[in-house]
Amino acid sequence: MTDNLAIFDLDDTLLAADSGSLWGEFLVAQGVLEAEVFQRANDQFERQYRAGMLDVVAFLEFSLAPLVPLSPDRLQRLRAHFLEAHIPDVIAPGAPALLNRHRQQGDLLMVITATHRLLTQPIVEHLGIDLLLASEPVLLDGHPTGAIQGTPCYREGKVERLREWLDEDGFKPRRTWFYSDSLNDLPLLEQVTDPVAVDPDPTLTREARRRGWPIISLRHDY
Repeated sequence: MTDNLAIFDLDDTLLAADSGSLWGEFLVAQGVLEAEVFQRANDQFERQYRAGMLDVVAFLEFSLAPLVPLSPDRLQRLRAHFLEAHIPDVIAPGAPALLNRHRQQGDLLMVITATHRLLTQPIVEHLGIDLLLASEPVLLDGHPTGAIQGTPCYREGKVERLREWLDEDGFKPRRTWFYSDSLNDLPLLEQVTDPVAVDPDPTLTREARRRGWPIISLRHDY
């Protein structure tokens, strides 16, 4: 068994887009969400996120609210349609080669993301990655209630959730990579043996340069 773990952020890292924003736009186009309501909230959350001040619980509850009234069948159809119609085009061009390099090395692959599991699980499966740590919605008979459970997988929450998983699994990796674009992932980047900034925001760019971390781009072939 491998003793190395390669961890990847999803949005704006493996994807050259934010899946939550794309999903919101998709729900607007499908008549599930009002355009003005979505745009106003999305702009607010985006400003908070870029400033490192996101109210992650409010963000997740807003993301889940439109799904609650939907029938399970319609929600499943929407998820499948979204995956097929929108995700292949936003996979960062260099992501498949990076993932394959780690597979060939025998590394264990994991995605860790603040975005909730109902949206991200199909995307991560499409990328051929088995392990996902994401923010977890409360489900009733498999359907979202609009609430979240446990620690949101955001900032220090990513460190907490990863440690919980490692403790439960008993896995003690010798080497750990974490690939991310965001200043919000500094807490986890500081914990791994091999932090890598991927198409980073300005704050993470400065920090990566100061600390001597590699900076790469997946927006082109890797």
